[in-house]
Amino acid sequence: MTNTDTRDASATLAQIVRLADAGCEIVRVAIPHADALDGFARICAESALPVVADIHFDHRLAIEATRLGAAKLRINPGNIGAIERFDAVLEAAGEVGIPVRIGVNAGSLAPEYAELDWTLADKLVASAVSFTEHAASRGFTDVVVSAKASSVPVTIEAYRKLAETLDCPLHLGVTEAGTLTRGTVKSAVGLGVLLNEGIGDTIRVSLTADPVQELTLAWDILSALDLRRRSAELVSCPTCGRCEVDLIPIAEEIGRRLRDVRTPLKVAVMGCVVNGPGESRDADIGVAAGRGVGVIFVKGQVVRKVPEAEIVEALMDEIARMSLPA
Repeated sequence: MTNTDTRDASATLAQIVRLADAGCEIVRVAIPHADALDGFARICAESALPVVADIHFDHRLAIEATRLGAAKLRINPGNIGAIERFDAVLEAAGEVGIPVRIGVNAGSLAPEYAELDWTLADKLVASAVSFTEHAASRGFTDVVVSAKASSVPVTIEAYRKLAETLDCPLHLGVTEAGTLTRGTVKSAVGLGVLLNEGIGDTIRVSLTADPVQELTLAWDILSALDLRRRSAELVSCPTCGRCEVDLIPIAEEIGRRLRDVRTPLKVAVMGCVVNGPGESRDADIGVAAGRGVGVIFVKGQVVRKVPEAEIVEALMDEIARMSLPA
């Protein structure tokens, strides 16, 4: 999701370009007030990605967004007002043939659910199911559902129950996950558990950070589960007292450079003789380091030995060769 002012269409479009370069496939843009609609229209017209309109409180903004080119709506029926307003949004979306994400959140549950003496997960599920069933009763079934909480256990429980109850796409996320480090842990755990169980169709990692970092982490989660890969995977030694090179900065620099590699290679950066040769031999490209030198492996074969100071460049040279089109 963009975090620019939607009224500043140029800034928002520039951020969308950065997000697309990072692997984003669908982008969400907030429309907090009517004065953002002109910017939203330009964004829809010029964006290289499908644009989802994110609407709270004012159903009229959602209706207008359908006319301005939104590829999808995201609304929380619990804060959009009377059910008739939800119906009006569904009718507008149906007229232009776009889906609606029914997004319920722990922090903004409809009053009739927030006041129940139930577990938070059950409140989220009941609310999401109720609104989805209501949409279906109106003949609108092109929905995506999300039920997000900042608690990882609550998020996992809610989505498991939704997967058992609803037959529609689910959008996953641990909302308000936190700053980069804490949010990374919570998102990886919550989304990882659900994705590994086959639950979820789209994901958003929510960080108090640059949205591009959200994309990077999302792809890392998908790659770790072998669901989808967009770039190279780094396998690196945790280091111990047997390590005979300064491996941490070497691994960090290689990891940084791998962000620009779009070939799904497995790259091993290892620092001692215990697991180094084996991991490096099993990877597409690897280095087993020791006594101030690095032995470079390509597809299981030793191709050269270089001094510690040349490990990064030597490994990246081999990666560049393997990344070239055949």
